[in-house]
Amino acid sequence: MQKNEKIKVVILCGGRGTRLREETEIRPKPLVEIGNRPIIWHIMKIYAQYGFKDFILCLGYKGEMIKEYFLNYEAMNNDFSIKLGSHDTIQFHSGHLEKDWNVTLVNTGNEAQTGARIKRIEKHIDGDIFMVTYGDGVGNIDIGKLLEHHRTCKKIGTVTGVHPPSRFGEVMIKGNNITEFNEKPQVKEGFINGGFFVLNRKFFTYLKEEDNCYLEREPLEKLSKEKQLSVYLHEGFWQCMDTQRELDILNELWKNKKAPWKVWKD
Repeated sequence: MQKNEKIKVVILCGGRGTRLREETEIRPKPLVEIGNRPIIWHIMKIYAQYGFKDFILCLGYKGEMIKEYFLNYEAMNNDFSIKLGSHDTIQFHSGHLEKDWNVTLVNTGNEAQTGARIKRIEKHIDGDIFMVTYGDGVGNIDIGKLLEHHRTCKKIGTVTGVHPPSRFGEVMIKGNNITEFNEKPQVKEGFINGGFFVLNRKFFTYLKEEDNCYLEREPLEKLSKEKQLSVYLHEGFWQCMDTQRELDILNELWKNKKAPWKVWKD
């Protein structure tokens, strides 16, 4: 990363998470907990470990709960004393390691799809490069190497290719380029879209604000046809949290202190 460079990290937090209904009926998916922390916190800690601490959260379903989480973050993660009847006399006695995070929370609509959500935060992106990922997947991706790969390939977009732990959309790869981007129902081998995108600002011209704009359909398919979508191959750990079984897997890894995505130090 170039010195003093600020690259913003966009996290998609607006979906309904219907396949994890036991949890998402009462809270948005990014607030479902691994250990005693919501998965959104784990994702942000991965990026922060590599120096990327400027976040934009695309909110939708139950987005007010995510706002409340960050509004109350200091109080919920510190010991403090408060003088009742006065708003200015709260004294915090302990600290946390997220003091230099900058978090922008944007309501991008309850019904918007992934591409529309990204388009609606365009005004908050002030650099030539930004990152995007989903609010339900973790991995031990080296974000610094991912960014370096993107710059070396000189494409508009880069997607992180991961090995599928279950059923997802498949990407066709030739060299460092993606030649086909298909959201197929099942993958037998190879790599899938694991999120952790790096995108040039020009990508906004491929997006529409209409609710039915899916990032994974026309925008990325068009990039791949134009040979403007590269792939960063990640051979390490990656896991999404799409079902109760996958949530249980992540919690078990965390409980036993074997979470590969924990690339940061306490």
